[in-house]
Amino acid sequence: MLWEKNIRVMRKITQWIRDFTGLSPEIQEKIFASLLTLAIVWLLHKVIMMTLSRRKLGEQTRYRWRKNLSYAAYIVAIIVIGQIWVQQFSSLTTFLGLVSAGLAIALKDPILDLFGWAFILWRKPFAVGDRIQIGDHAGDVIDLRPFQFVMIEIGNWVDADQHTGRSILIPNSWIFNHPLANYNHELAFVFHEMPILLTFESDWKKAKGILDEIVKRRYGDVVKAAEKGLARAKEKYLIPEYNLPPSVVTQVKDSGVQLTLRFLCDARSRRKTEMQIWEEVLDAFAEEEGIDFAYPTVRFYKGEGG
Repeated sequence: MLWEKNIRVMRKITQWIRDFTGLSPEIQEKIFASLLTLAIVWLLHKVIMMTLSRRKLGEQTRYRWRKNLSYAAYIVAIIVIGQIWVQQFSSLTTFLGLVSAGLAIALKDPILDLFGWAFILWRKPFAVGDRIQIGDHAGDVIDLRPFQFVMIEIGNWVDADQHTGRSILIPNSWIFNHPLANYNHELAFVFHEMPILLTFESDWKKAKGILDEIVKRRYGDVVKAAEKGLARAKEKYLIPEYNLPPSVVTQVKDSGVQLTLRFLCDARSRRKTEMQIWEEVLDAFAEEEGIDFAYPTVRFYKGEGG
């Protein structure tokens, strides 16, 4: 009796929905089945995530689990709901053809973003955690999604590749039509240069020796790590020879002799690295009487008859 009563109630509800919306009972069943599928997938996703949250996982591992589970939930939901609705069509091929044609016309950019997402996962031009520049935007990649990836911006109005605090959402399709630079794809280090200008009267040879000692003592060990990365990169690419050890280059400028320090440093530590070297240089030069910093000057020479 109770079962029959429930059936009569459901039939009344179905009839009311049909009268109000014009949806047939078959369509109503498919909508209900689709909503039920979404609810079950969402619930399973939450249960698994709660289970993982109780375990001691690293930040990177937790992020990968969260992203992979989200992708798996989307795929399962699409497949199940597709099976529910595809029965409305006489042929799966016809259904896919109609959907593909419509999507290709109306959703060109999102489709390109999905292809870009697949390309990023497959070829790995960058990964979450890498520092990259794409087009005019540079930053640290913090999330990768099917249609876009997210970066924490660096540079712009802030000097020395420091964070601005803004997050930038970049469409995945940009990977196909914008130049991409990865700061830590192979070597994990970048070259940095510091020009130091001395007066013509300064003992530039002595100054060069001091600078060479400072930069080699501080960052000579970085060369060993960079050499390992370069050796791995040479197995995949035709890379020219690099002069990896730190060096000091001498140049003559309008206002004096310029000594340029060139060395490898971590891509995220350029400002800190430069500050440390400058402090040591200032202390070292302060103890030397024959070394003076130069600045733009104008000199006048008065002839004997002037």
